[in-house]
Amino acid sequence: MLKLFTLRGLPWGSSGGQEKVELTAAEVESLRSELADIEEREAQLKAQLENIDEILRSARLCGYLYIRTRWTALPGEPPPIDDTVVDDWLPRFAVLLGACLYLYLLCTDLSPHDSTLLSDIVEVDQLPSFKREDDDEMRYAFYILTRHGLRYECSSSSKIQVDSWLSALRSDWKLESHTSTPNGSVEM
Repeated sequence: MLKLFTLRGLPWGSSGGQEKVELTAAEVESLRSELADIEEREAQLKAQLENIDEILRSARLCGYLYIRTRWTALPGEPPPIDDTVVDDWLPRFAVLLGACLYLYLLCTDLSPHDSTLLSDIVEVDQLPSFKREDDDEMRYAFYILTRHGLRYECSSSSKIQVDSWLSALRSDWKLESHTSTPNGSVEM
């Protein structure tokens, strides 16, 4: 157990602490620098933990989903290439919080990688289930289409998780779409 706490270059004696260790000024400065780095890392980890705790306490729904994004063709553009054979599903930590959907690269990230307002969502629906080539596990999927033409395709091996996301997004989306008018003002 004592070896866990051994700093580089410092011998630990077992003679009851009677040995005296002499350090040069450079070694002392190096130890101070290492301690400062450790304290900084500890502060970062505490901030990440507090962020995760806050997200989990206040989010309506959160969890890892495999997500890929697609843009819909603009008027006059050719239709998008059929890319169903492209395996670009990436795991993202999705959080439904307030009037926004946040996407994090990892659940420990302090800021989201992407986000969309629920008021920007124009359609939420299920996609056909599929199997990935690298495993035989069935994937259940759904999509979220925004008014900007961005389509989030989301999947999970858990049908219950997909159903939970669909239910939550549909109920929140319907609430948002019924409370806002075309010019963006909110009806009371």
